[in-house]
Amino acid sequence: MGRSLFNKVWDLHKVRTLENGQDQLFIGLHLIHEVTSPQAFQMLKERGLDVLHPERTFATVDHIVPTAAQSRPFSDGLAEEMMKALEQNTREYDIEFFNLESGDQGIVHIIGPELGLTQPGITIACGDSHTSTHGAFGAIGFGIGTSQIRDVLASQCMAISRPKVRRIQVDGKLQPGVYAKDIILKIIADLGVKGGLGYAYEYAGSAVHDLSMEGRMTICNMSIEGGARVGYVNPDDTTIEYVRGRRYAPKGEAFDRAVEYWKSIASDADAEYDDVYTLDANTLEPMITWGTNPGQAIGLGEETPAVDSMPPEQREVAAKAYRHMELQEGQSMEGVPIDVAFLGSCTNSRISDLREAASIVKGRRVKPGVRAFVVPGSMRIARQAEEEGLMKTFEDAGFEWRGAGCSMCLGMNPDKLQGREICASSSNRNFIGRQGAPGGRTLLMSPAMVAAAAVNGHVTDVRELKTREPEPVGA
Repeated sequence: MGRSLFNKVWDLHKVRTLENGQDQLFIGLHLIHEVTSPQAFQMLKERGLDVLHPERTFATVDHIVPTAAQSRPFSDGLAEEMMKALEQNTREYDIEFFNLESGDQGIVHIIGPELGLTQPGITIACGDSHTSTHGAFGAIGFGIGTSQIRDVLASQCMAISRPKVRRIQVDGKLQPGVYAKDIILKIIADLGVKGGLGYAYEYAGSAVHDLSMEGRMTICNMSIEGGARVGYVNPDDTTIEYVRGRRYAPKGEAFDRAVEYWKSIASDADAEYDDVYTLDANTLEPMITWGTNPGQAIGLGEETPAVDSMPPEQREVAAKAYRHMELQEGQSMEGVPIDVAFLGSCTNSRISDLREAASIVKGRRVKPGVRAFVVPGSMRIARQAEEEGLMKTFEDAGFEWRGAGCSMCLGMNPDKLQGREICASSSNRNFIGRQGAPGGRTLLMSPAMVAAAAVNGHVTDVRELKTREPEPVGA
């Protein structure tokens, strides 16, 4: 019987099975940031423990760092304290820190891949739920809590129960104006935000393997929004070429040996799965959320669902979502007005996301009254976007250009919604209060859809703008 990549990598990293039935897993790469690591380091100090393998841990600052003005000290006192704690801990334990002076700072799930730290066939842990992003490379990435961060720092291992594996088979060809973000929103809408509980998701099929690495990262990133602990894609030539030549990737003969291993851990053709879900990419259309969790999403050609048509356990949540969003059952999402357009987050702030959004706004202007801004996922992406002229395109259109960070994805920095503002967002969560205002409202969509909403001032089918020349600015 063949085996899946997930079970191959798990078995290769399993140290032993513990008395409680969990497995002790060796963690190949540990990524930390300023929010969830200070308490873990304090636990080490209280127990007189050291960091066992500091060379396997890498740090950055992303959640609390301001994006408009990044000079020190930060205006937010708590953010400054977190920054100081990370600086002190990385110095004390000799951990490499990609800080604001490094030129490599950025969102933790973006800098790992772009620096070549993320590689196929390894286990990765980080104190952030979206560590599933790294599974795009055929790695197994776990989002972990503070006590597990402590365990990994002290022992390079963590205790965890083995999940089942569901194969997500997506075949066909995406139509123009439809993206990886639409694939994952459709999967979550179909399976639900709790559908992946107890599972790792293996994304497969022609539509998945036709995606760039950045598209695959988008899909794996939001596995956690579907309840799955892990999401991954089997490594292929696209994966290998992305990793080749990056700073921390193997070099020369070592790279050739690594490639042999990377190919060997791909799921066997006769691998068995605990469940299989299929999706036809040919029929997929741009997706958008209407509610207050990522599973409350529809295609632009659909109407918002009737509460009575939903399973009984979902009705109360849906009714509350309609009240909060001030939307109605049976309405189209096209034409819903927006106040804010946010391009950023670990889901969609990579260079390909910015290129696609820039192609929509080029020659157009942000609708008066809409607050629109772009937050690159890393300093490297920002530099590349500047060199390619993307920054100028956005600024000419009326977008604000910001420094790298998590920004408005979550309310832990100055970038927040205000009052009842409604935001077209390329991020991953639309929970009540997620973007910093209890009354704020979030519509999740692809970066291109965010760009289209920004220039029209309301939810717009991006496919219409892709086929229509922009009107002269000022006309």
